Amino acid sequence: MNVSRLATVFSLIGAAFILYIGISYLITPETIATGFGLPAWPEGDAVAFMNLKGVRDTVSGILILVLLATKQRYALGITTLVIALIPLGDMLTVFSWDGSAATALGIHGLTAVFVALTGGLLIRESRTAPAPARVPAPIAA
Repeated sequence: MNVSRLATVFSLIGAAFILYIGISYLITPETIATGFGLPAWPEGDAVAFMNLKGVRDTVSGILILVLLATKQRYALGITTLVIALIPLGDMLTVFSWDGSAATALGIHGLTAVFVALTGGLLIRESRTAPAPARVPAPIAA
């Protein structure tokens, strides 16, 4: 499998995964939130913060799909590297609130690595792509 196909497959897996997570936070936050790794969750009106996570994750997945569909692969690579900061921030949040270290590293940390790897593959692919062929100018008579 070449770099381009691998980057596409990784991008689609990432988009599908984060869309699933985002939509789950919007539809059934109480069932998915327990797997985030924090020791406690908001209660009452503060539960609205889970919707914010759902919106953030859903939009991230849509952004990946839009950049793929429009063949903006270099932009997708840069964007994916930036998106890798989200699970990194989630990991640091879980650690700073005395959450599950296994979840912080095993879910959020590995996700950050996977997303960054995908971004790196997309950028590498763009830098190694052959230059477009030049069409010679017509000869003036």
